[in-house]
Amino acid sequence: MKKIVLIALVFAACNGNSYKKAEDAQDAGREFIRASLDGDHKKARFYMFQDTTNLFLLKQQEVDYNVLDSRQKTLHRESSIRPVEIKAVNDSVTLYRYYNTYNSKDTTTIRIIKTDDTWLVDLKSIIKM
Repeated sequence: MKKIVLIALVFAACNGNSYKKAEDAQDAGREFIRASLDGDHKKARFYMFQDTTNLFLLKQQEVDYNVLDSRQKTLHRESSIRPVEIKAVNDSVTLYRYYNTYNSKDTTTIRIIKTDDTWLVDLKSIIKM
Protein backbone atom coordinates (compact mmCIF):
# COMPACT_ATOMS: atom_id res chain seq x y z
CA MET A 1 0.00 0.00 0.00
CA LYS A 2 2.85 2.40 0.82
CA LYS A 3 4.33 1.82 -2.64
CA ILE A 4 1.06 2.80 -4.31
CA VAL A 5 0.83 6.02 -2.29
CA LEU A 6 4.48 6.86 -3.04
CA ILE A 7 3.99 6.24 -6.76
CA ALA A 8 0.87 8.41 -6.75
CA LEU A 9 2.76 11.24 -5.01
CA VAL A 10 5.66 11.04 -7.46
CA PHE A 11 3.25 11.03 -10.41
CA ALA A 12 1.37 14.03 -9.04
CA ALA A 13 4.62 15.92 -8.47
CA CYS A 14 5.78 15.25 -12.02
CA ASN A 15 2.50 16.43 -13.53
CA GLY A 16 2.27 19.62 -11.48
CA ASN A 17 4.38 22.66 -12.18
CA SER A 18 7.26 23.63 -9.99
CA TYR A 19 6.92 27.35 -10.61
CA LYS A 20 6.94 29.53 -7.55
CA LYS A 21 4.91 32.66 -7.17
CA ALA A 22 6.79 35.86 -8.03
CA GLU A 23 7.98 37.68 -4.93
CA ASP A 24 7.76 41.10 -6.59
CA ALA A 25 7.22 42.79 -9.94
CA GLN A 26 10.85 42.42 -10.99
CA ASP A 27 10.71 38.69 -10.28
CA ALA A 28 7.49 38.28 -12.32
CA GLY A 29 8.94 40.23 -15.25
CA ARG A 30 12.23 38.35 -15.26
CA GLU A 31 10.54 34.93 -15.03
CA PHE A 32 8.07 35.77 -17.80
CA ILE A 33 10.73 37.17 -20.13
CA ARG A 34 13.11 34.26 -19.52
CA ALA A 35 10.36 31.71 -20.14
CA SER A 36 9.37 33.52 -23.36
CA LEU A 37 12.95 33.57 -24.63
CA ASP A 38 13.33 29.88 -23.76
CA GLY A 39 10.12 28.96 -25.59
CA ASP A 40 8.55 27.74 -22.34
CA HIS A 41 5.10 29.19 -22.92
CA LYS A 42 3.51 27.12 -20.15
CA LYS A 43 5.79 28.82 -17.65
CA ALA A 44 5.25 32.23 -19.26
CA ARG A 45 1.49 31.70 -18.87
CA PHE A 46 1.99 31.06 -15.15
CA TYR A 47 3.54 34.54 -14.74
CA MET A 48 0.97 36.30 -16.94
CA PHE A 49 -2.36 37.90 -16.08
CA GLN A 50 -4.76 35.50 -17.73
CA ASP A 51 -7.55 37.20 -19.58
CA THR A 52 -8.76 36.60 -23.12
CA THR A 53 -6.53 39.23 -24.74
CA ASN A 54 -3.36 38.17 -22.92
CA LEU A 55 -3.97 34.48 -23.69
CA PHE A 56 -4.42 35.39 -27.36
CA LEU A 57 -1.21 37.45 -27.38
CA LEU A 58 0.75 34.66 -25.69
CA LYS A 59 -0.60 32.13 -28.20
CA GLN A 60 0.55 34.41 -31.03
CA GLN A 61 3.96 34.72 -29.37
CA GLU A 62 4.13 30.92 -29.22
CA VAL A 63 3.23 30.60 -32.92
CA ASP A 64 5.92 33.16 -33.81
CA TYR A 65 8.49 31.32 -31.69
CA ASN A 66 7.65 27.96 -33.25
CA VAL A 67 8.39 29.17 -36.79
CA LEU A 68 11.93 30.18 -35.82
CA ASP A 69 14.66 27.85 -37.02
CA SER A 70 16.73 25.92 -34.47
CA ARG A 71 19.62 28.42 -34.67
CA GLN A 72 17.33 31.35 -33.85
CA LYS A 73 15.72 29.42 -30.98
CA THR A 74 19.18 28.67 -29.58
CA LEU A 75 20.14 32.35 -29.81
CA HIS A 76 16.95 33.29 -27.95
CA ARG A 77 17.66 30.73 -25.20
CA GLU A 78 21.26 31.91 -24.85
CA SER A 79 20.40 35.60 -24.70
CA SER A 80 20.53 37.59 -21.49
CA ILE A 81 17.88 39.93 -20.16
CA ARG A 82 19.15 43.47 -19.65
CA PRO A 83 16.82 45.63 -17.55
CA VAL A 84 16.98 49.31 -18.50
CA GLU A 85 14.47 50.67 -16.00
CA ILE A 86 12.09 49.15 -13.48
CA LYS A 87 9.68 51.81 -12.33
CA ALA A 88 6.83 51.48 -9.84
CA VAL A 89 3.86 53.52 -11.07
CA ASN A 90 1.99 52.83 -7.84
CA ASP A 91 1.72 49.99 -5.32
CA SER A 92 0.09 47.63 -7.84
CA VAL A 93 1.61 48.58 -11.23
CA THR A 94 5.26 48.46 -12.29
CA LEU A 95 6.79 49.15 -15.71
CA TYR A 96 9.73 46.92 -16.65
CA ARG A 97 11.80 48.23 -19.58
CA TYR A 98 14.44 45.87 -20.95
CA TYR A 99 16.23 44.49 -23.96
CA ASN A 100 17.77 41.10 -24.56
CA THR A 101 21.20 40.44 -25.97
CA TYR A 102 19.73 38.62 -29.00
CA ASN A 103 17.92 41.77 -30.10
CA SER A 104 19.79 44.57 -28.37
CA LYS A 105 18.56 47.28 -30.76
CA ASP A 106 15.01 47.29 -29.40
CA THR A 107 13.83 47.87 -25.88
CA THR A 108 10.49 46.56 -24.69
CA THR A 109 8.38 47.78 -21.81
CA ILE A 110 5.97 45.42 -20.11
CA ARG A 111 3.44 46.29 -17.45
CA ILE A 112 3.36 44.12 -14.36
CA ILE A 113 0.31 44.28 -12.15
CA LYS A 114 -0.40 43.08 -8.65
CA THR A 115 -3.71 41.27 -8.44
CA ASP A 116 -4.88 39.25 -5.45
CA ASP A 117 -1.42 39.65 -3.88
CA THR A 118 0.27 38.15 -6.97
CA TRP A 119 2.50 39.96 -9.47
CA LEU A 120 1.66 39.12 -13.11
CA VAL A 121 2.68 40.42 -16.54
CA ASP A 122 -0.03 42.18 -18.55
CA LEU A 123 0.92 41.77 -22.21
CA LYS A 124 -1.83 44.06 -23.48
CA SER A 125 0.27 47.05 -22.62
CA ILE A 126 3.54 45.94 -24.25
CA ILE A 127 5.50 48.81 -25.74
CA LYS A 128 8.34 48.31 -28.24
CA MET A 129 10.80 51.12 -28.76
